[in-house]
Amino acid sequence: MTDISGYKYGHAEQNFSHGYLLPVLREILLAERLRDARTSVFELGCGNGSVSCALAEMGFEVTGVDPSREGLQVANERYPHLNLHLGSAYDALAEKFGQFPVVVSLEVIEHVYAPRDYAATVYSLLEDGGTAIISTPYHGYWKNLAMAVTGKLDGHFTALWDNGHIKFWSVRTLRQLLEEAGFRSITFRRVGRIPVLAKSMIAIAEK
Repeated sequence: MTDISGYKYGHAEQNFSHGYLLPVLREILLAERLRDARTSVFELGCGNGSVSCALAEMGFEVTGVDPSREGLQVANERYPHLNLHLGSAYDALAEKFGQFPVVVSLEVIEHVYAPRDYAATVYSLLEDGGTAIISTPYHGYWKNLAMAVTGKLDGHFTALWDNGHIKFWSVRTLRQLLEEAGFRSITFRRVGRIPVLAKSMIAIAEK
């Protein structure tokens, strides 16, 4: 399997986006756990293992996969206690790992060539009544306009980044994708700036 992530992992630490993603993720997960006593989480796109480690520190039993051999090497060296494996949304993950009450996938779907396959895999990994938590950079009319006016579009669209962002999601398009996959009760949280200019959005969807 080749590395399709486009990331280079020189360390096993969190990056800047985790500063605004993880507090909201923690809030969502702990609310879910307190309500339903959920303790097991699958991370689709675990990268260097830093988010899986944060999930484990919250008290969750974590299983994760990532297509980056380099990322998994870094993760397994730094976090040998975590259950992290090579794999991607294009694999039959539910057959190998089973189903989980929660699937987390942060800043992954914007890199995915076949988003319907990705959504179907997330759905298959969830138990009935389970919750998917998916984040991706936010796009909306006013943010897109602001980037155009300020000349930020070239940098934002990562055209010169090999294997960079290839999908640019809005609330409407991500909701449609998740609904097509069978998800229900889909809600969104916008994070990392005021909502209209949010850096990312987090979709919470139930199976």
